[in-house]
Amino acid sequence: MHQSPSQEMGGIKPYADHRDDGIVQVSFTLPVHGEQTARFAGLEIARRMGLSRPEVVHHEKVTDGYTYLLLYGVFEEPLDYDAVRRESFEDEYMSKDEVDAFVERTARRQIVVIGASTGSDTHSVGIDAMLNLKGYDGRHGLEGYKAFATHNMGSQVPNTALVARAQELNADAIVVSQTVTQQDLHIHNLTELVEMVEAEGMRESTILVCGGPRISDGLAKELGYDAGFSKGTFPNHLATFLARAIASQAGDSSEDAPE
Repeated sequence: MHQSPSQEMGGIKPYADHRDDGIVQVSFTLPVHGEQTARFAGLEIARRMGLSRPEVVHHEKVTDGYTYLLLYGVFEEPLDYDAVRRESFEDEYMSKDEVDAFVERTARRQIVVIGASTGSDTHSVGIDAMLNLKGYDGRHGLEGYKAFATHNMGSQVPNTALVARAQELNADAIVVSQTVTQQDLHIHNLTELVEMVEAEGMRESTILVCGGPRISDGLAKELGYDAGFSKGTFPNHLATFLARAIASQAGDSSEDAPE
């Protein structure tokens, strides 16, 4: 199997002009009056971001009291690519057919999944992409898998209603999508759901997954979820995680995906 240059190296660096030069571009607006003052402030911000040799290549007044800056700097420390690659297990995602076969082998039953966009969140695109038959990017959502019995409650679903329905269905997994993030509203909704699931004594038997543009796996786990998915997630990514999680619960974690 052919490996990309990044797979051949333990450490990787971003680059602009030539391999491993570490040059990155950042841009932002500062609430600062005076372009030169903003320039010096921008350079200091770049240094505190860990960029060496920062240089402001463009700055201009946006409106009274605000200045836009474009900077270049150098990212010095290589990133441990192997650690990042392993954490995301990008190369280990299964296809739809592989997930179906894996669940048939390990769980020997359908996995019951319920999902929703909770609270005041009206955005259903993300949860629909993961759960509905139509899916996303030509990949069926979980509704199109033999492995899953899927229930999509849509958007603006109170956490109380989601938990109650999960209890009725004896759901194996609850999947929550959060798009509205003003004033950290998504943090409140996600935290509230975890607390409700724990209060109902469901946490040990229920897999909790959340997703959205500002969700990371690290944030999700910090809030008490089993996994978090963000931009770049496809239905088979979620399906793979759920299939393996159920297999692990059943003591079949030694089962590997097809080669």
